[in-house]
Amino acid sequence: MLRDSDADVTALVGRRVAVIGYGDLGRPYALNLRDSGVPALIGNQDDEFAKQAAADGFPIYPIAEAAAHADTLLLMLPDELLASIYAAHIAPYLTPGMALVFASGYCVTFGFIEPPPFVDLLLIAPRTIGAGVREGYQNGGGYLSFLAVEQDATGKAWPLTLALAQALGALRMGALELTFRQEAELDLFVQQAFLPALHNLLISAADVLLAEGYPPEAALLDLYMSGEIGYTLNKAAQQGLLDTLRMYSLTAQYGMLSRADRFADPRLRRQMEAALDDIRSGKFAAEWADEFANDYPRLKALRAKRERLTLWELEQQVIQALQQPLPEVPEDVDP
Repeated sequence: MLRDSDADVTALVGRRVAVIGYGDLGRPYALNLRDSGVPALIGNQDDEFAKQAAADGFPIYPIAEAAAHADTLLLMLPDELLASIYAAHIAPYLTPGMALVFASGYCVTFGFIEPPPFVDLLLIAPRTIGAGVREGYQNGGGYLSFLAVEQDATGKAWPLTLALAQALGALRMGALELTFRQEAELDLFVQQAFLPALHNLLISAADVLLAEGYPPEAALLDLYMSGEIGYTLNKAAQQGLLDTLRMYSLTAQYGMLSRADRFADPRLRRQMEAALDDIRSGKFAAEWADEFANDYPRLKALRAKRERLTLWELEQQVIQALQQPLPEVPEDVDP
């Protein structure tokens, strides 16, 4: 694990930093840099994000001007948009000694961006959402990250990576070194193998309980809406799955461990292996590029299909019920 003690802030001396894209991650990154004493300019098209950057007090430039003005570019645009913007507004302004900093290994791994050999390619990929990046910086706890150097043209790429990561708050909790490809494949695997399985598991469990007549409010609360699963996973991240299991009653421990093999379906493993094969081969990347080019037809259809599930209507009812304020007690009544 790489930590603050591994970084040397002098690697940033004289660097001109630009954050390209002031969205969900670009804004937290820019704010964290500034709070660490690293001035950054913003490259963004003229939209609501640019207005937010101006309100936050950052100098705003069109993306091409920002690329021409800076030598360290943090590319914080969505993967599906980044390749075309890079080709039109960033690539023409690259010169020897510049550094491109990515938050995801996706575009480089799957060939959508092929930077020239004379620039450094760095990866600082937080393992949380943008709000968590800012919150972790502000509360001092930081957040976990993956770091990588894909191309070290200057011979100084790692010191720069560590200095930037420190300024971003990415070394306070610790960062793990790996490759661009490993980061991209791991990220996609969680999205395409683990989370879909979890999603369908929750839906199936809810269907069974509702079909057997349990109150929807009680079923959904016990399955996930109470927050117990989130709390348990958070504890597992802190102390491991086995120690977290010991926090449960003996009845719960026995029930979980004695029935676990019932759900060890070899077909599920094969589905996960197939998902990983699609990711590694580039099949998914090609599919997603086609989906983006055609304005997301399948994504829209899949969202609409899910929205028609009765479960989501029940879920909203439970959320509204939980958010209802408690009735006020009259002052002349003894509670």
